[in-house]
Amino acid sequence: MAKQIMILFLLINILEALPNLAAPTADLFREYIGAEFNNVKFTDVPVNPQVDFHFLLAFAIDYDTSDSPSPTNGQFNVFWDTDNLGASQISSVKSQNPKIKVALSLGGDSVSNGNCYFTPSSIDSWVSNAVTSLTAVIQKYNLDGIDIDYEHFKSDPDTFAECIGRLITTLKSNGVISFASIAPFDDPEVQSHYQALWNKYGNAIDYVNFQFYAYDQGTSVDQFLKYYDEQSSNYDGGKVLVSFISDGSGGLSPSDGFFKACDRLKKQGKLQGIFAWSADDSKANGFRYERQSQAVLATPN
Repeated sequence: MAKQIMILFLLINILEALPNLAAPTADLFREYIGAEFNNVKFTDVPVNPQVDFHFLLAFAIDYDTSDSPSPTNGQFNVFWDTDNLGASQISSVKSQNPKIKVALSLGGDSVSNGNCYFTPSSIDSWVSNAVTSLTAVIQKYNLDGIDIDYEHFKSDPDTFAECIGRLITTLKSNGVISFASIAPFDDPEVQSHYQALWNKYGNAIDYVNFQFYAYDQGTSVDQFLKYYDEQSSNYDGGKVLVSFISDGSGGLSPSDGFFKACDRLKKQGKLQGIFAWSADDSKANGFRYERQSQAVLATPN
């Protein structure tokens, strides 16, 4: 009888623990860095040791580096601030904390003074060029993953999906990267391309860096939570991260309810992580919102 009571007691303890075991720990913070060439360094950015931290180098682009850049059909060049965020600095910051990873973001909104377009000549040629050129860049800089941030397109959604999907799966199968993310926002053309990619290759995509700061400035907490549910449905099954822009110029700003929304999502078990655009802009305010974001993520439910 005593043995049966002991077994029952152990079973009760296990069942009580199950909800906590099933709930994923939302402890990932990601930040874009290096696009604005304002001398920001990895070591400037505060990193909470309890949080997984991804630096996202902005950007590598398949354009040439001339004064008037032209598309290169998947042959990627480096467009981030390598003077301050080069190979030696990447190795150094990663060696200081095993929770720090550094990834490479592809595309972006603009190159030089014009829009950056996804412009493949053909699927096969673009994928071949992209795999070769990005493997060289990733290995040179000791990077861990890639992020897809094309925002303008001269291809149909199916071509985009096939190019990017094959790129991600090939780099993963070759052991070149360990994770991949996408960075869509709520625009019909953008969504059509990224949802085509998600529908065909979603299983290969680890994170969705949804640009919630692309919504109108002055978004309320309730609107933000509605948007989050909508995009979680659009990217069903994905780890959809919430986001802010450092200068507060769009969406729900960190000074006006963003962290309240994060707290509500966390209590509901929905907070998958947070990302920010960008370290370059946050340098001016002493990275106060990076500290606050990581504190939210590190706090137990």
